[in-house]
Amino acid sequence: MAYLEPVIGAAAAFMLGFAWYTALFGKAWQRETGITDEEAQNDMARTHILAFLMMVVLSFALNFIINMHTPEEQTFTHGGFHGIMAALMFGVPALTIHYLYQRKSLKLWLIDASYLVIFLALSGAVMAALKLG
Repeated sequence: MAYLEPVIGAAAAFMLGFAWYTALFGKAWQRETGITDEEAQNDMARTHILAFLMMVVLSFALNFIINMHTPEEQTFTHGGFHGIMAALMFGVPALTIHYLYQRKSLKLWLIDASYLVIFLALSGAVMAALKLG
């Protein structure tokens, strides 16, 4: 199960990302990035496959942290906590550095940084909850 958990965690995050970057913030994200509908559709399969693989890598690293605790401690809430902490201590600062140098807008940063926090929280929560099964 240890190798399947990051895949399941990444799949949950990928589904969240679909909703986040389409129905919830898709148009705002496109406006802020300057990406047109045509550009967004270009080479989508490769983009989604590589993005999913990176989500698996992030989920695998997060699962490593979660697994430092006893199985009894590994709950949905506990996994979500570790996801939030990983995002706030590693992901968001790295994203912020890039956005500062690239002169990206605060609105784009809010869309992407909040997705990163929720994505890792969801992935961690799902992976930890799987430990109970």
